[in-house]
Amino acid sequence: MNLANKITLARIFLVPIIMFFLLVNIQFPHIKIQTFSITYNQIIAALIFIIAASTDSLDGYIARKNKLVTNLGKLLDPLADKLLVTAVLVSLVEMDKLGAWIVIVIISREWAVTGLRQIALLEGAVIQASKWGKAKTAAQITAIIALLINNFPFAFIDVPFDLIASWIAAIITVYSGLDYFIKNKHVIDFSEKTQ
Repeated sequence: MNLANKITLARIFLVPIIMFFLLVNIQFPHIKIQTFSITYNQIIAALIFIIAASTDSLDGYIARKNKLVTNLGKLLDPLADKLLVTAVLVSLVEMDKLGAWIVIVIISREWAVTGLRQIALLEGAVIQASKWGKAKTAAQITAIIALLINNFPFAFIDVPFDLIASWIAAIITVYSGLDYFIKNKHVIDFSEKTQ
């Protein structure tokens, strides 16, 4: 359990804290500027989410710099990302800030790619994150932050950036999933092996 893996685990442990601030009915006051309004618990959840999401780059950097890349880290890192993003997306649906269909599309892709990773693992291979996988994570994080902070500052100029970012995240998520399966189709053998 090296430093990079400990940082990854810390990201996982921040998930229930973020959900607490989003879903537990705490009577925090609102910040109001003209027609814009946001609660303090949303701000706290957004800040914790940003800290947790930023550890994704940090643990990867530490692992590569110190030659601490391990199979455990390769498996834990995408798992931590999935837990963080999925938990917050489901919370946003509960808060009526995001359509359930987008979350279903994103979670379905995550499960499918996780299944592919498990099959690869059984074959003795580890599928690392691709550039599209990283773009997917960045797009999802951007959309989540915009939704958590009620589309600030775009709300002042009537630009639905949070909605646009959510659509972009969904599209990149689907594309990156297809990319994983196309590039790793050799892992899945549909033919029956004969002796």
